[in-house]
Amino acid sequence: MALTITSTAFASEGTIPKRYTCDGPDLSPPLAWTGVPSGTKIFALIVDDPDAPDPAAPRMTWVHWLLYNIPADITSLAEGETRKDLPRGAAEGINDWKSTGYRGPCPPIGRHRYFFKLYALDTTLPDLGSPTKSKLENAMKGHILGEAQLMGTYQRSR
Repeated sequence: MALTITSTAFASEGTIPKRYTCDGPDLSPPLAWTGVPSGTKIFALIVDDPDAPDPAAPRMTWVHWLLYNIPADITSLAEGETRKDLPRGAAEGINDWKSTGYRGPCPPIGRHRYFFKLYALDTTLPDLGSPTKSKLENAMKGHILGEAQLMGTYQRSR
């Protein structure tokens, strides 16, 4: 069975509810995964938007959340996870607001795609401090046993 990530809040390729965006309370959505590869020591999660700032003319991928060293026996994250709620050992990286923690969709124009990418790794990563996406991806190189993604979309109503 392949690694799969899902949410009870929205279907794959479905609309992310306002509750999980800047137009609502901006909570992280509930996430769950199955099909954990044998030998998995930890998980890492990257949430990003490749359509920034305008899906018609994207110029960058905007990072919304980085988590790493999620223990292998954890197979879900509850709605509204914050640093104090994270599983023991898990750590956060820096998003593109230059802070840690989840920041939900808040597109300035158009309907954007948001990718929740989960990685199963064969080793616990060293303390990376508060890494950027690039630093986390470099640390994961050569250690990825499996990966899964969930994509949701969001467009602000004005």
